[in-house]
Amino acid sequence: MLKKALLALPVALALGVAANAQKAPEDVLQRLIDSIDSTYLTQSEMNLMMMPDSPALWLIDDGQELFHEARGPNNVSLETCDFGKGPGVLEGVFVEFPRYFEDAGRVMDFESRLVHCMKTIQGFTDDDPAIKTKHGNAADITKLQTYVASLSNGHAWNPPLDHPMEKAIRDAGEIIFYRRAGTMDFSCSTCHAATGKRIRASVLPDSNVPEEWTKAVSWPAFRVGHDNVRSAQHRVSECYWQMRHAEPVWGDIGMIAIISYWNDRARGQPAILPDMKR
Repeated sequence: MLKKALLALPVALALGVAANAQKAPEDVLQRLIDSIDSTYLTQSEMNLMMMPDSPALWLIDDGQELFHEARGPNNVSLETCDFGKGPGVLEGVFVEFPRYFEDAGRVMDFESRLVHCMKTIQGFTDDDPAIKTKHGNAADITKLQTYVASLSNGHAWNPPLDHPMEKAIRDAGEIIFYRRAGTMDFSCSTCHAATGKRIRASVLPDSNVPEEWTKAVSWPAFRVGHDNVRSAQHRVSECYWQMRHAEPVWGDIGMIAIISYWNDRARGQPAILPDMKR
């Protein structure tokens, strides 16, 4: 219950028992700000002030309840789902995606793996609202992602590249990142391969600066302008829309390839989970 723990922090400090309190996303961000001179990281003083009260923190509690609740046609919880470290192990798993799963025979990002477990373990189908509703605060997938992601807050991005398919997907993501296409002849690198670029008043993150890039790829995050928590897949889809490219298929290998390259570029930097963005 991260939100409840954070609300109780002043009392804990008064009692002198805060040594084991869970780190907060804003603390992770502040350490990055202190380590590098970055206009991108510091551009929104209001966001920094709002982070301790981010609505995403409430979704953590909702996601935790959903994760441990017996649900679906099979009336079981997700506690037997293997996210890469063994069934039921959640601490630090989020920053090690995308990764190859033998039982599925393919590389998955976290959202794809979550949906896989909801279908194979709990018995949900693609037509069930629990899976069909892909994004937004009310979506089960958003709540579950936010909960599990929060257990990797402050952990370093470390997506595995041991399996040949993991390397191949990452390399494909790099090609996509730099490939110019669409009516605007844009690529991801058009906005994110140099320091100081802007869209209107917003400073853009530079993928060549890991301390900036870790914030850029720290999803789920509460989007202030959307008034909703969004996922990495949602962000990829939105970027494609902004570049006037054809919308990628959610959960498709191309989308996972981009996320694989994204996360690899942030390797070794602490994830801010859940983050707050403009």
